[in-house]
This record gives sequence, C-alpha cells and structure tokens, in this order.
Amino acid sequence: MKRSLPSPALPFKIGTRGSPLALWQAHEVRRSLMAAFELPEAAFEIVVIKVTGDMVQDRALKEIGGKGLFTKEIEEALLDHSIDIAVHSMKDMPVLQPEGLLLDCYLPREDVRDGFVSPSVAALMDLPQGAVVGSSSLRRRAQLAHRRPDLQLVEFRGNVQTRMKKLQDGVAVATFLAMAGLNRLGMAQMARGAIEVTEMLPAVAQGAIGVERRAADTLAEAMLAKIHHHATGLQLAAERAFLARLDGSCETPIAGLAVLEGDQLWLRGEILRPDGSKVIAGESRGPVADGAALGRALADELLGRAGPGFFS
Repeated sequence: MKRSLPSPALPFKIGTRGSPLALWQAHEVRRSLMAAFELPEAAFEIVVIKVTGDMVQDRALKEIGGKGLFTKEIEEALLDHSIDIAVHSMKDMPVLQPEGLLLDCYLPREDVRDGFVSPSVAALMDLPQGAVVGSSSLRRRAQLAHRRPDLQLVEFRGNVQTRMKKLQDGVAVATFLAMAGLNRLGMAQMARGAIEVTEMLPAVAQGAIGVERRAADTLAEAMLAKIHHHATGLQLAAERAFLARLDGSCETPIAGLAVLEGDQLWLRGEILRPDGSKVIAGESRGPVADGAALGRALADELLGRAGPGFFS
C-alpha cells in the first residue's frame, strides 16, 4: 500500500539502541529528515530497542556472537514493521544484511581516528612499562600489543560513560574511544588527543552512521535518498568490500580506511594476529568507481601474504 509522507498522526519510526551515542545518532537522522522534507519533529518517533550486545556486559563480544549482537533485535523490528528505518554505527555492522533489508544511506562521516583516554597518562607513548590498558576492540588490542608487548590488556566494555567510570575506579590506566563518538556527544575534551591513522589505522567504517531500511519500502527509499552523503558511501563501499573479503568479525583484528582524492580513492588496510605478534599492511589506489573492487583486491593481497591460519 502506498504511504504518504509521515505526519504526526502516523509517525515515521526510527529504531536505535539506547546508549547516549546511539540516541544522538538517531536524533541526527531525524533532524536531517526534518530539514530535507520540512517536517515537524512530531512526524517522527524514535524507538529504543534493547540489543544483546548492550544487555550482556560481563563477557567479551567474541564469546557471545560478535558484531550482530548490536543489530539483531533492531533488524528483527525492521523486518516485522515495528519500525520504518534503523540507525547504526557502521563500525558495528556485519557486512551482510538479512534478506529483505538494505543499507544504502550514510550521513557525513566524522573524525575517523581513535582517541587516547586516560586520567593520569598524557599520551599513548607515555604509558609506563606494564601498564594496564582496557579495550573491548580486538583490533585496538592487537595494534597496541604489536607496538607495546609489555602492556597488560584487559577487556573493557560499555558506553562512553561506563568506560570513563572504569578508568576512575582504577580498572585500567587508559583506554581508547572513537573520536567520532566523543565529538558527537560534545565530549572531545575527555580524550588526551587523537591518534593519527599512521599510528593506529581505524576500524573499517569508523566514524560513519548508516541507516538501514526494508528493500521494498519505497517511501523509506525516497526519504533516505535525500539525506545520503555520497562521498561517505564511496568510502564505505571500498572499506566494507575489503572487510567482507576478509570475513571480518569481532574475532579478527582488521583495520581499513579509504580516502577520496578527487576522482581517485586511496585505500589502506591491515590485518593483525590477535596477539599482535604480526601485522600485514598494504594499500592501493584507483578510480573512485572501482572502490569495491579495490577493497576486494587489497584483501586478497594481504591474505596471500599472510598464508593459511594467520588469524589462529
């Protein structure tokens, strides 16, 4: 049945996780749609959905299922029409969507860098010998273990506020948070500084917000097309193709970043052994239109250099 543009009598439902950052992202999508279609706030309803990844905080992600833990319940709500669109942090998104769902709308990307956060240490290079550093990211832990094998790395999950409390409680002396999230929450000052991508290549799609929809929903398709950021879409096409070829999950330390240079795309990527004992990195350049092919080719190159069993 054809639907008209959403109105206060029939609000367009935006699904999201309930963390402060997730809510900020959902509100940003709503603000963008309001501006694009000159609609009032009441035309939209933000629906908070509890996801397994947020409810289970006492175990590592790889022990309970990986990236899909932050999307499964939201995608189920999308498929059963409880919501009209779903807002996600793209670095949390699996590379494949359930049948019937599409991910083809991205907002402008924020700072892609990791932020170094510590109440007592000024910079990453200043961490004392044997210091305890917390992170839930296998990628960050492997990168740090490669550079500083002396450090003690511990599991560190939770939203920004939870992780800051853990630092204050002395669970660890430092952690890392995405600068994008800190900037969006107005909390950039909580980081001692951003770590340049030449020092710590970020997660694939870090800093990007994606909006998922039902493939058959033409209203959602038309609305999201108005707020889609084309340049971010080009970057993520290359990065996510790279990740997909590597079969990336929360159990494999992978980093990747695509940068647009006019009509060319520069893609950097690296794969790491989970213990940080070895890193294989590479890069490629080519036409922007060939981004996905560049991503797959770079992944094949790194896998060829790594050999079988690299991630074991």
